[in-house]
Amino acid sequence: MGEASAFWLRAPGQGEIRPVPLPAPGRDEVLVRTRYSGVSRGTETLVFTGRVPESQYAAMRAPFQEGDFPAPVKYGYLSVGVVEAGPARLLGRTVFCLHPHQTAYVVPADAVVPVPDGVPAERAVLAGTVETAVNALWDCPPLVGDRVTVVGAGMVGCSVAALLARFPGVRVELVDTDPDRAGVAAALGVGFAAPDAAAGGRDLVVHASASAAGLQRSLELLAPEGTVLELSWYGDRTVELALGGAFHSGRLTIRGSQVGTVAPRRASRTFADRLALALDLLTDPRFDALLTGRSRYAELPDTLARLASGDLPALCHLITYDGK
Repeated sequence: MGEASAFWLRAPGQGEIRPVPLPAPGRDEVLVRTRYSGVSRGTETLVFTGRVPESQYAAMRAPFQEGDFPAPVKYGYLSVGVVEAGPARLLGRTVFCLHPHQTAYVVPADAVVPVPDGVPAERAVLAGTVETAVNALWDCPPLVGDRVTVVGAGMVGCSVAALLARFPGVRVELVDTDPDRAGVAAALGVGFAAPDAAAGGRDLVVHASASAAGLQRSLELLAPEGTVLELSWYGDRTVELALGGAFHSGRLTIRGSQVGTVAPRRASRTFADRLALALDLLTDPRFDALLTGRSRYAELPDTLARLASGDLPALCHLITYDGK
């Protein structure tokens, strides 16, 4: 038995680094030494501030979470490290795992996915979010030539936009209230607009701003028979919509997409398959635009507090484990 350390939410808004036991790996297990983890700003700041609704405690559990909501809880799911012990096929490999922020950990070998040689370890932390984007586009795939808007240029919205940019003939516009996101849109190869200047008549709008105003604007941008694919996670907030106007006459649709449930037409694809696909997609260097800052692991309690307050703006904030 060795020892590692992990980030724990002691109470809503209060994080700390705690020592944790590190067992010797058993048969078909791996010991992973962490190199990087990523903070999923939307979901993790909701957890950090204690805003997970009680009705969603079970649905929101991360694969290797310890403790229970609202706190104390060890949470997180974007981790990349190197296998130091385990099956020969994985020894020395850089792998992705849905594990909380922790310096080292032991998990079943089938819980890690090797990172392709063409994907830098830093970029690989995005695999969990890109997998969410893959699921979203399986739920509501665009057709050739569709006019598609993504409302909300956060981590998930930008991942969806990056994938949509690869679809033939699809015209993509990324919409956000922050004008600085125009640079991210350009790096991803898609257009950009503020909400009041966004193009209308859209066949599909993917909503990821986690705001009632964003969802309302998404409906307004649709062409008749159009669909809003809702990816936002609102936590314990109530969302109000005005469904007069063209909602009924235009036969508009709001479609939910849940990351834990895969579209029936892709139900045969395992989670490991989907993560491997996400990692293959991350060979595209355009995804580097989503890594917008880094902090040392020892600073994580303060970093999450600053991300939650908005004092530290970010898409995916990278946590480094080498002291740099």
